Amino acid sequence: MPQFENDSPRSRYRLSRRQLLRGGLASSVGLTIGGGLPAPWLTGLANEAAGSERILVVIQLSGGNDGLNTVVPYRDELYRKARPVLGIATADLHRLNDDLGLHPSLGGAAKLLEQGRFAIVQGVGYEQPNRSHFESMDIWHTGRRKENRSGEGWLGRFLASSRTASPADSLGLHLGQEQQPLALAGRDLQIPSIASVDQFRLKVAEQAGLGAPVNGEGERPAEASGSDELLGFLESSAEVAIATSGRLEQALQKAGSGGDFPATQLGEKLRVVARLILAGLSTKVYYVTLDGFDTHSQQPAVHAALLRQWSDALVALVQSLEQAGQADRVLVMTFSEFGRRVQENASQGTDHGAAA
Repeated sequence: MPQFENDSPRSRYRLSRRQLLRGGLASSVGLTIGGGLPAPWLTGLANEAAGSERILVVIQLSGGNDGLNTVVPYRDELYRKARPVLGIATADLHRLNDDLGLHPSLGGAAKLLEQGRFAIVQGVGYEQPNRSHFESMDIWHTGRRKENRSGEGWLGRFLASSRTASPADSLGLHLGQEQQPLALAGRDLQIPSIASVDQFRLKVAEQAGLGAPVNGEGERPAEASGSDELLGFLESSAEVAIATSGRLEQALQKAGSGGDFPATQLGEKLRVVARLILAGLSTKVYYVTLDGFDTHSQQPAVHAALLRQWSDALVALVQSLEQAGQADRVLVMTFSEFGRRVQENASQGTDHGAAA
């Protein structure tokens, strides 16, 4: 496995390991594509106006990723004692420094880190953590507790405040069969969801619940607010869906294949993201989800496969955008609703922890 010298960029990623273990902290991972390194000045498909816009790609790891077996404090005796079965052997890790190593499945991510394109932020959470998947995810999506929540997500607030009078493309886009994340909800804001890229089965008009646009009072449209209001919402959502569908079809035809991506769930989603970016869409935020991280039992094989899927798809996205000269304007952020407990359970798994 690759090892990074102490004078490399890896050596600065240090932390209090005992504090990490005792708190049951996980990790949130951010990836800056380009990372300040020279990118090939190839002619991209993006037009001049859209080519200067910054883009955020959010990857949500649903279920609660085990941060301790993602970024492993391999020398810490507490880690070894708490995980006699799940603890990963030091020899198998991609070592970052004298204390930390990446999971064996993260070879691609390790190379990005070595190149200075990848940053790890550990132990990101909030006071009095909630270990419910739904409530904790809502806190992440809104940045607020339930009692202070307005129905707007943190990305929805940003997009609503930054939109122009008549944007040519949707400001945000959610790709996947999952319910649209609350993070994208905003005042008078309609964000399309693409359930199936090939058939453009857009779900915007169905989503009067979680993740649906909110009205001027910060509330999601609902039947209780009046049939006329609901009808108006559905009509406007359908218009957005139809307009977006046609625009995306044109964009995908223009962009070509998007490069060589793994034939996995996340790989296919990020392939579409790459194609839309290269086609010159002015969309600011792309949101995708990778599910399956609730590893209460038989964790080793499941977690390894999920992390490999994430890492390989991420590397493919970086390479695709670099080849088109579009890498420097894209940031990829990965997060999970919480981590896992330090102590492994009796089912070769881990239970809900804190932070993410």
